[in-house]
Formats: sequence, structure tokens, C-alpha cells
Amino acid sequence: MAEIKVPELAESITEGTIAGWLKQPGDRVEKGEYIVELETDKVNVEVISEEAGVIQELKAEEGDTVQVGQVIAIVSESGEAAAPAPAKEEKAPEAKTEAPKQESAKVEVSDSDKKERTIASPAARKLAREKGIDLSAVSTIDPMGRVRVQDVEAHSNQPKAEAKSAAPKQAAPVSQEDGKPVEVVRMSRRRQTIAKRLLEVKQNTAMLTTFNEIDMTAVMELRKRKKDKFQEDHNGTRLGFMSFFTKAVVAALKKYPAVNSEIIGTDLVLKKYYDIGVAVSTDEGLVVPVVRDCDRKNFAEIEADIAGFAKKARDNKLSLGDLQGGTFTITNGGVFGSLFSTPIINGTQVGILGMHTIQKRPVAVGDNVEIRPMMYIALSYDHRVIDGSEAVGFLVTVKKLLENPEDLLLEV
Repeated sequence: MAEIKVPELAESITEGTIAGWLKQPGDRVEKGEYIVELETDKVNVEVISEEAGVIQELKAEEGDTVQVGQVIAIVSESGEAAAPAPAKEEKAPEAKTEAPKQESAKVEVSDSDKKERTIASPAARKLAREKGIDLSAVSTIDPMGRVRVQDVEAHSNQPKAEAKSAAPKQAAPVSQEDGKPVEVVRMSRRRQTIAKRLLEVKQNTAMLTTFNEIDMTAVMELRKRKKDKFQEDHNGTRLGFMSFFTKAVVAALKKYPAVNSEIIGTDLVLKKYYDIGVAVSTDEGLVVPVVRDCDRKNFAEIEADIAGFAKKARDNKLSLGDLQGGTFTITNGGVFGSLFSTPIINGTQVGILGMHTIQKRPVAVGDNVEIRPMMYIALSYDHRVIDGSEAVGFLVTVKKLLENPEDLLLEV
């Protein structure tokens, strides 16, 4: 027999949640084959079997929290699944004298087994757990009796009258006065961690936000002129706005080094490297992969890194190393249409820059009023480290460089 244990994930991660079993008892597994997906507070990771054989037992259910080093499955190296039936047969002769009681006991075990052994896909189990649905109550048209996501959705969409009798416990969150329907959905581990970390930052920092606005005319015109040639010269990599902002941020961090620091105890650690976190949206919330050594990379390398991280985030393939060690963060709410916001500082950093949507507005240009593409930017910062004058100076530096992108190119 071989034990499958939760592996060491990272120094800061001690537990995870079983997101989905990729193998079930009785399934054949090869050495190095993935058998379970774990959801941690940062990324999802897949655990492999170190031995070839047959899955004998799963020691944790989907949705269970498991610790690093905990045994979560047993693999039979003999290549045969363990059969629990003989143990039950041994007990049968002892119980012959009390046949009536045994019959009722069998009925109870049968009902219990039916619940535990309902065949369902991992995605269906996860959806049922989130919706609070008992899988054994879900009807399926699958000839093998396997419950699928479509079956769970169909069950959840049944008229309320049909489900009322089976849901008295879930009715608790609904006001008895108005009886309005609600849906209780368990937060994912990542969403729980995001909530916890954001609250910690709000409670443990003296966070303030200062604002400015950028006339994006020059950057947009430069990008329009150069984007086709840029893409051709750099193997299809597109020239976006993020590389301009990243380079402007690096220049501003060099001018105001306190913004690129971290508080450790009573010490202020000024970081002489520029690993910029770029917030990327996923279905379960924002993740912040880190573009390393941005002061040493050109526009194409930065754009390629960001595009690669975005794809990995969508495919849920980000590694823990991708998310660790940033010194400053940029978040772009503009892609969702945000005009104005106050971003929250990321982790132990002391500053974060928020970008917003580009909107044409009338602005004064000399003595004239012109329609220009304008963007509001926001710097949230820890006032324990950064004075207001430094925060304003940081944003003004970013603004000037982006409004004069030729100067920004000289910073490369």
C-alpha cells in the first residue's frame, strides 16, 4: 500500500481544500499521474501519485480542509482494488439469532451508503456543495447513474414548491416576515483569504489615497503609430498600456524609494530591485503575479510577461513562485469600466497604483478647451512610511512621464 499525502506547498501555506478528486476508488493510476486538485489561498495545485496501482480509498471528501502531510488517499500497489465485502460477511453468522433487527439495520446502512456512494463528477459535487444540495436527491438521465453539472442545475431550478419540504434548514437566513428567497453560497478558500488579507491591511496600515489625472493623448498616438511594427518585431507581442505604466512606475520608485519599501518591526527595508505585481482578474477574484526586474526589461519583455501571466491565470496554472515577492503593485480597474476608485495595498507593500478607464473629457489646453482622452490614477499608500508630499510627487512623476512618452523611453 502507498499513502498519498498533501505535499509541501510553500512556506506560508499549511493547508488547502479538496477542490475535486480526479480519480475515484477502483480507478487505475500511473506513477506521476494527477489524482486530486487542491485549492489553496493563492493558487490551485494538482497532487500526483508517487506509485502506480489502484485507488483503494479516499480519506477526504471534496470541500474538506486538509493539512500539509495529511494522508488523503491510499493506493494499492498490487494493482487490485481492496474489497470491503468480506468484513461484512464475517459478521453475518453472528447476527443470525436476531434476524428482525438485522433487517432494519440493513435498511439503514443501505440508505446511508446510497448518500455516500452517489456517483458524480467533481464539478457536480462542487456545485452541489455550493448550492447546499444533497446529491442523492438529484435525478440523472445518465445510464450509469452518474450525476453531472447539468443534473445539479436542473435540480436547483425546480419550482420552489417541490423543494420546500426538503429545505427547512436552508430557510433560516430568509426573513419569516417577507419570506424572500436567498441563496447561500460558501466562499471559496481564495475568496476567504482575499477577504481576510484586505481586512488585515485596512486594520494594520495607515492607508490614504491621493489622486491625479493623465492626458493619454501622447501615449495613445505613440502606441497607434508603433503597435503594428512592435508586434511584427517581437513575435506577435502586443504593445499595451501596461508596459508604459510599469516603466513610469519604476522611474517614480527610483525617485521616491520609500514607496518601494516594507516595514519589518521598527525597520524600514528599502528595496533596490523592482518586481512589480500586476493584478489579474479570475473567476474567484484578483491574483497578483509579479513581473521581475522591470528596470532591466524592455517594453516587449514586460508585455510578454503580463500576457503570459494573464493566460496562466485564466487556465488556473499560476504557480506560487509567480505570486510571491512583489515590491509594488499596479491594478487596472479601467478594463471593467471603473472611473474612480481607492485600491487597497497588497500584502506587506506600502503602495499600489490604480489605473482607471480612459474617458474623453473637455480639458483646458493653454487658453483653449479641448476634448482629450483622460484617465484618473490613484496611489494608495501607507502614511506611516510615505508622507503626503512624497505620494503627490510620485503621482506627478508618473503623470509627466506618460504625458511625454519620449522622456519615458529615455528611462529604459
